[in-house]
Amino acid sequence: MRLIGNDAARDAFAAAADGTALHHAWLLTGPEGVGKGMFAREMALRLLATALDGRSRMRGEIAEDHRVAQLMAAGAHPDYRELVRLPKDPDKPDQDIARSIKIDQVRTLQPMFATKPALSSRRVIVIEAIDDLERPGANALLKNLEEPPVGTIFLLVSHSPGRLLPTIRSRCRQLRFDPLTDDQVAAVVRTHIPEIEAAEVAALVAAADGSPGRALAYAGLSVAALDRDLSEIAATGDTDNRIRSRLAKSLAGKTAQPRYSVFLDRAPALIAATARTRTGPGLRDALDAYDKARSLAAMAPALSLVAETTVFEMAGLVARLAPGRGIA
Repeated sequence: MRLIGNDAARDAFAAAADGTALHHAWLLTGPEGVGKGMFAREMALRLLATALDGRSRMRGEIAEDHRVAQLMAAGAHPDYRELVRLPKDPDKPDQDIARSIKIDQVRTLQPMFATKPALSSRRVIVIEAIDDLERPGANALLKNLEEPPVGTIFLLVSHSPGRLLPTIRSRCRQLRFDPLTDDQVAAVVRTHIPEIEAAEVAALVAAADGSPGRALAYAGLSVAALDRDLSEIAATGDTDNRIRSRLAKSLAGKTAQPRYSVFLDRAPALIAATARTRTGPGLRDALDAYDKARSLAAMAPALSLVAETTVFEMAGLVARLAPGRGIA
């Protein structure tokens, strides 16, 4: 499936790969959910296929039965490694994902670096996201970036490059990815969910803010209904607590966890959008509400705050956007 959008980044990388000296470390930066990880994996496939075939495969189709494509699909390519956050329990791969990429994962690369690439002159390492790499792991990786193993290309996905060690950033060439247009987000959604209705596509595009990854994560979670409730709270203040009480109860159960996570995203986003339309004291109040909402959204999962209480408090911050209400 071809990546949609960010053609400039694709063209820049392909041109560099077809040149005489490809930089050994690339930092793929930009908003989360715009396709940086997908791009890194596709470029890894193309780099390895190019090295194996002896001709450029940076553009055009690569058949699914190509040797490199088959090995990567099976997770068996000897010259490709991918570091991501792992499940805490290997028997539950979709639950309780670790908060960081551990130093032990970085150490697993060292035996490979001690030998030459197996199938060609090149190997590729993808890390998604390097922002998640714990500090000891970052220090260990830095040694490889300072003295890169022969033939090794690092593709490092970063949503927040400012959080990285300056020494890591300085050793990478940065490739910037931008939010997608609404039409591009809609195309991604329709490609992944062919049966989706037009009204839901429109709601997902509106909530995506240029991130097709976010749109797909929101699919099937009635984002439009959440946004309607939040907008009504912001407009009326929900003075009788009717809407926020209903939201707090409906988002508190274990089965509601996905919608609860969406709510924690959407409430600060609505406040931020409101702030952009205000000036003077109204802007100050909205910015204050946004700071508090963003802090609460970050703390709630980290501290396992009670969902019902968190939703009620967050909705209260949204309610303070209503005309005639200030931020306490």
